[in-house]
This record gives sequence, structure tokens and C-alpha cells, in this order.
Amino acid sequence: MKASIFIKPGEVRIEDRPKPEIQKPTDAIIKIVRASVCGSDLWWFRGISQRDSGTPTGHEGIGIVESVGSEVTNVKPGDFVIAPFTHGCGHCAACKAGFDGNCLNRETGSINGYQAQYLRFVNANWALVKIPGQPSDYTPEMLNSFVTLSDVMATGYHAAATAEVKPGDTVAVMGDGAVGLCGVISAKLRGAKRIIAMSRHEDRQKLAREFGATDVVPERGDEAVKHVMELTGAGVDAVLECVGTEQSVDTATKIVRPGAIIGRVGIPQKPDMNTNQLFYNNTGLRGGIASVTTYDREELLQAVLDGKINPGKVFTKQFTLDQLQDAYDAMDQRQAIKSLLIVDDQA
Repeated sequence: MKASIFIKPGEVRIEDRPKPEIQKPTDAIIKIVRASVCGSDLWWFRGISQRDSGTPTGHEGIGIVESVGSEVTNVKPGDFVIAPFTHGCGHCAACKAGFDGNCLNRETGSINGYQAQYLRFVNANWALVKIPGQPSDYTPEMLNSFVTLSDVMATGYHAAATAEVKPGDTVAVMGDGAVGLCGVISAKLRGAKRIIAMSRHEDRQKLAREFGATDVVPERGDEAVKHVMELTGAGVDAVLECVGTEQSVDTATKIVRPGAIIGRVGIPQKPDMNTNQLFYNNTGLRGGIASVTTYDREELLQAVLDGKINPGKVFTKQFTLDQLQDAYDAMDQRQAIKSLLIVDDQA
């Protein structure tokens, strides 16, 4: 089968690899229909984080179940599914509490390999999310939105949920990548009346407003803090931190009103942070790895099916699997907000 392989920073390649097989009774083999490139993939693509050469890539996708292990009863061959990157088992303490992103039974290495024709998916019985019908029943736009439910839409929602966004709130969203834009969608879905998008890129500002942003703050650092305070007076009720840089986190702590909560889903780029500001402002800090299966089942899949949200609009360029290098380059060079991969053009 064709599969994406990391070669070195700045280079990925499609190679012929053995088709995966069932290894455990809790596995499923999925024929990938659509996949995508995630902003977090750019960390190792740019050489910011370490990755071994020769390893498979990708952790977002949708597809058709081809085969299942003997203990998989909730999905069957032929089912159309979202493949969350979290692989929650459904029965550990974390999954039962609704935090499948922190599943205590996730296999090492199971998060990668989605940018390929086939995927071995572990903990398939609980983690996979069934989509009614087949890919041919849906428009390309709807399929795109389903892909976001494997990661970025659920991650943006995790920021809003952990920040406890509620009806009537004023919310700031740090970051204008796909996760940040999905955070805007999530804040609106949860009833925020005012949503401030922290963005300095015109195409992303436009999409943020389409998704529900009421204000845009293009500045960064102290100027951004000043602008938000001018807009709100006392600061925002919640911040969705979807970047992870030291500056983004620092800004988030300075634009909240006393007692507010920061929902942090941007992968931390610094190992430590000064929490004194949080203490003196009674600011809560939550967030982490998204609870993808949990959120998809509770609300997000139905919201897409009902047309309440259309997160697939974050895909501004699409590519075939053979054009994988171009897909990564487009995101790396900010030519695309998010790159879609058409793996099976018959679906």
C-alpha cells in the first residue's frame, strides 16, 4: 500500500509499505478515504521536534472498516467511521471520566500512520465513531467536516469545554490555525455572545468572522493585551489558547478577568511557565489532549450532520496522497490553512 513516511525535516515521501493486519482482538483495519495534515505535524517537519526517519505520519482521517478483531462488536466491516487520534479504550478511569485523550490503555505508536491507504486502528471497539451511511451519501464539504472530527474540531471544542464557555460569555481565541478557527466555532456553539479572534492574517480573520468571531485583534504581546482590555474593560470570561508558544500563553494570562479559565490545547513549546499571574488573578488553567470520541458522540457529529457547524472550511487546499510533499509545503509556507488529502477518490 501507499503510505507517507518521514524522511528528514522538510521532506516526506510516499513509499510502498506492507498493508497492516489485525494484531490484537481489539484492532480494526480501516481503508482510509480522507486524511489531512495537522499543524502539529509541522513541528517535526520544521525540525522543531525530534522524529525518527522512516516513521509513518498522520493522525487524522475517516474511512471504511475493512476487518475487525474478535473482540470488536460496535463496528463491523463496511461501516463508515471517524478515526480519532486518541484511540480511547472506553473502560479505563480516564475514558470513563470523559478524557479519552488521556486513555490509560493507548498503545505506543498508535497515533501515526493515517496518511496511507490503510490503517491499523487500536481500541477500535469503543474509539471509532460511526457515521451514518457511506461516503457517497455526502457532499465533499460534509466529508471535509467529518475529517476535522478526528482531531482539530474536537481539539478546538476541548479548549472551549475546559474553559467552561457558557451562553453570554466573552471569549478570546488565541491562534488562527485550524484548531483556533475550530475554537471560534466551539465558542459560538456553546453560546458565547462575543468572540475575539487573535489573528493577524487576513484570510484567517475572514474565516474566523464567518465562523462567529465578533472582533479581531491582530496585535501580539503587550499591544494585544491593551487592545483586548480596550474592547472588554475588565478582560474576557474565557480564553481558548490554541498556539502553545510562551507569548501566547503569557498573553492569555493577562487578558482574562478575575476568576476566568484558560482552556489550553496548544502543544506547549516551553517546559515551564510562571503561574504567579494565575494565582493573583484567581485564573484557572485547564486543557490538554482532546477527548475526541467523547465530544464527537456527545455533540459534534450531530452538529455537523444537522448543518449547525461546517468546520471543513478550514481546508483551503486539497491534494492526492501522491502530492503529500506539496500538502506539507502548502501549510509550512502558509499557502493553506489546512491541507486535505484525498486518499480514495472513489469515495
